[in-house]
Amino acid sequence: MKTEGRKRGRSAVDGLMEEGGEKQRELDLSGMSLDSLPNPASVNLALITKLDLSNNNLQSIPESLTARLLNLVVLDAHSNQLRTLPNSIGCLSKLRALNVSGNLLEGLPKTIEDCRALQELAANFNRLTALPETMGFELRDLRKLAVNSNKLSFLPSSTSHMTSLRVLDARLNCLRCLPDGLENLLRLEVLTVAHNFHHLTAIPYSIGLLRSLRDLDVSYNALTHLPASLSCIPALRSLRAEGNPLVSPSPKVLDQGLDAVRNYLAAKMHADDADAMKKKKKQQQQKQGSSWIKKLVKCGTFPPGGRHVSSDDGLMMADYRWVDGDSSPSYAGIFSPRRLFSPRKIK
Repeated sequence: MKTEGRKRGRSAVDGLMEEGGEKQRELDLSGMSLDSLPNPASVNLALITKLDLSNNNLQSIPESLTARLLNLVVLDAHSNQLRTLPNSIGCLSKLRALNVSGNLLEGLPKTIEDCRALQELAANFNRLTALPETMGFELRDLRKLAVNSNKLSFLPSSTSHMTSLRVLDARLNCLRCLPDGLENLLRLEVLTVAHNFHHLTAIPYSIGLLRSLRDLDVSYNALTHLPASLSCIPALRSLRAEGNPLVSPSPKVLDQGLDAVRNYLAAKMHADDADAMKKKKKQQQQKQGSSWIKKLVKCGTFPPGGRHVSSDDGLMMADYRWVDGDSSPSYAGIFSPRRLFSPRKIK
């Protein structure tokens, strides 16, 4: 079987060589049970724009082969036994689509960041535990990132720099949270983080800023609350959140459909805003009262010991005694209300 596969592979390579001319070509070696690639020494690999190696038994792709595919636009190597990808994949400066799903990959080479023309990356059904941390800084043209059915605990923090991203599929992983700066993905239309089970416990409030988001799937996680900001997404047409221990909104509201969920979350957001305003106003009043007391003490209105310092001459007013009207009858009449307020007769 393997011998037959090698023969067909060799025949496909020879056929490509016999076509002649300098036109761009496609090389299809899929489904040939290949465990290694035929020697392409006689072929000008720089002419190949699409290479299909899918549905074989390949455990590796030679570094020398990849380095010579200078005009490659599409590389399909899904459903093989690949454990690693060659570091020379970074030489594929024109690569737009890479499919390595259904292999045994535990990681992607950091050099994949050099494939700056990449628009689609599919690495589903592997053993990935992490993605290159800085890949988002370089892959600015990436429109689809599909990494479902792996062992990822986190997505790179640089994901927020993939501002061309339309589709992000990270279901069936072990995600504990979504990356910070998610609100920067203003072109994101589909976000799928379902089936991360007990690991994913919250969705960031900033998700409400994803104005292009149409489809959101957060089903079968450990979410107790959906962020109220979801009601602010104008393009949202599909929401799946079943299989979560939701409290807000309740499963009863969820069963009524997207409009019911949107109305519930909008009302909750307004109520939360009102409570926040009341709390802020109360704090400002308390702060203002406290600041006036501090100012009064600072100005000497309440000096230590209850003594008042005159602002004119600095004399201590505590050195003077009040006149006691009861013990001084000769002065009592001066302070009587009748004496003070009765009109004086003019003689």
